[in-house]
Amino acid sequence: MAIKIDKSICDGCPDYQEGRCERICPGNLIAKEGEKAEMKRPAECWDCVACVKACPRNAISLYLPEEIGGQGTELKVQQNQKRSLWIFDKEDGSRKVYKTG
Repeated sequence: MAIKIDKSICDGCPDYQEGRCERICPGNLIAKEGEKAEMKRPAECWDCVACVKACPRNAISLYLPEEIGGQGTELKVQQNQKRSLWIFDKEDGSRKVYKTG
């Protein structure tokens, strides 16, 4: 599995000294390239989802393996103060949303 950073959405978290994803990644795998975040070594990603949850712009998603969601499925998280929405977007255009909190 690996993450995907949507550069059309990512703004590099200008409100913070470093991007949230860059600070939270336990493998130190994300860095800013110019104004946008970029995955430095995708093969080393632990799939911990920390960056997906931390991104305030919802610019990061995790590709899920076939065993979990099927090939082409992406996991995104939208958070507010009270709950998280776990969004599974499949390649065929279908979507499942789970609420926590």
